[in-house]
Amino acid sequence: MKDGVIAEIGDLAGAAATLTVDAAGLIALPGLVDLHTHLREPGREDAETVETGTQAAARGGYTAVHAMANTSPVADTAGVVEQVWRLGQEHGHCDVQPVGAVTSGLEGRQLAELGAMADSAARVRVFSDDGKCVSDAVLMRRALEYVKAFDGVVAQHAQEPRLTEGAQLNEGEVSGRLGLSGWPAVAEEAIIARDCLLAAHVGSRLHVCHVSTSGSVEIIRWAKSKGWDVTAEVTPHHLLLTDSRAESSPVGPYNPIYKVNPPLRTEEDVRALREALADGTIDCVATDHAPHPVEDKETEWSVAAMGMIGLETALSVVQEAMVETGLLDWAGVADRMSARPARIGRLAGHGHPIEVGAPANITLYDPSPRALVDPSAMASRSRNTPYEGMTLPGRVVATFLRGRPTVLEGKLV
Repeated sequence: MKDGVIAEIGDLAGAAATLTVDAAGLIALPGLVDLHTHLREPGREDAETVETGTQAAARGGYTAVHAMANTSPVADTAGVVEQVWRLGQEHGHCDVQPVGAVTSGLEGRQLAELGAMADSAARVRVFSDDGKCVSDAVLMRRALEYVKAFDGVVAQHAQEPRLTEGAQLNEGEVSGRLGLSGWPAVAEEAIIARDCLLAAHVGSRLHVCHVSTSGSVEIIRWAKSKGWDVTAEVTPHHLLLTDSRAESSPVGPYNPIYKVNPPLRTEEDVRALREALADGTIDCVATDHAPHPVEDKETEWSVAAMGMIGLETALSVVQEAMVETGLLDWAGVADRMSARPARIGRLAGHGHPIEVGAPANITLYDPSPRALVDPSAMASRSRNTPYEGMTLPGRVVATFLRGRPTVLEGKLV
């Protein structure tokens, strides 16, 4: 690696080098790209900062993350997205690409400054009100039309609000037994169907955030069969965990660590999501890394915050759910966790194959060890991982951002 790019590949025995890493037995992946990360800064630095969040990202093998807009103040102006972008530049553990809000204040009433954010130093190309759905069809159509001018994409949090008022857990047998208000699959599926039709009607790009149901998969598969420009992501936790966790966690039922939006679904949904990621119906894995301080999670289920951290465990979960089940090989992992998310987010410097002349964004991963997940050992400022006490495979050994190590031997540099 030289000047931030891959200079040579092959037998380099005897070549002069300032740093040598023994990669025998490791898997070399292009640096991972996350389309869906909550860094919380500005406004909720008690949960995460750009510095701690990008440290967690580097530990997870990521060289770029997209920082979601639901900060305080909301990232709905050029000034705020540039602030987040510059914080990423300063801390440097990975590239930070801000996501702009679709509507002002995430209130769903009027469009945010989409053009100004696109023209800003941050060069925003992904827009999302994630955490809230753009439920107004007219407003969603206008957003889809607007972003066409600069090849942007609207990333929709698909949740019909009137169908999910007070919803706590996937609507089904488990929610019935626990007495928690049900969160119906149709609340997600109805919005996805509507937005696919809208995107086709105006000829724009739609990205569907954190797909969680088998029905959503079928709608997206249908939209893609029409040739519409629709992409989708799935989270690691929706690939591995089910709603049964709320009933039978290691510490008993009603553990809010498993409260998330959209909720954990059923075994049938998990199977459908895995198959869809394998066949390309779902384009990529996105963490939806959602850090919260302890007091926001260690409380009653009904008032606990929704969300889980996931940057540092994503690759291990994908190995467990997809590679060890034979659904993806490592080339497929590189495609779903680097190439495709970089392409969707229009990150020109990321997602390239490991070849001469490509940016030297590289992750070295050891798939062989298995270890208990220990929240106290994580780089994130928050500890709300749903995998605590679980044994997961693999370990990120090294991460390189444009040739500069951010992680070596599993430790931050």
